[in-house]
Amino acid sequence: MTSFSFDRALRFGDCDPSGIAYFPSYLNILNGVVEEFWSTIGFPWRELITVRRIGTPTVHLACDFSRPSKFGDHLTFGLGIVKVGRASLHLAHVVTGAAGARWQARQILAATSLVDHHAIPWPDDVRAALTQYLQAGEEEAAS
Repeated sequence: MTSFSFDRALRFGDCDPSGIAYFPSYLNILNGVVEEFWSTIGFPWRELITVRRIGTPTVHLACDFSRPSKFGDHLTFGLGIVKVGRASLHLAHVVTGAAGARWQARQILAATSLVDHHAIPWPDDVRAALTQYLQAGEEEAAS
């Protein structure tokens, strides 16, 4: 179901005082997974942001939490591309652990110019890399 995954143990600093994952920490981890994905496909954020002046801000995020995770749990963060739009990228995230699904999220990123902070179309080379990771059965769509 996912085209990219990242394994990570839940650290002490990721948890609230009861030892259960603190949701803002989850979102910070998720951001790191997205950053790692960009590097894996050949477009590290350092290059996109500082050289090409392209931002990828999150413009929508919806999360559903189904089971708590605790300090020390080993989790797999799965990321799949659902849609590559003209200037958007729709991602599906599934986070699993030993006892199954923990939470999932739908995220939309936008391509923006860091010069004028307006939406821009994905550059052809970036679009080509992203479309290689589209989920099976999904087609590229314009937004």
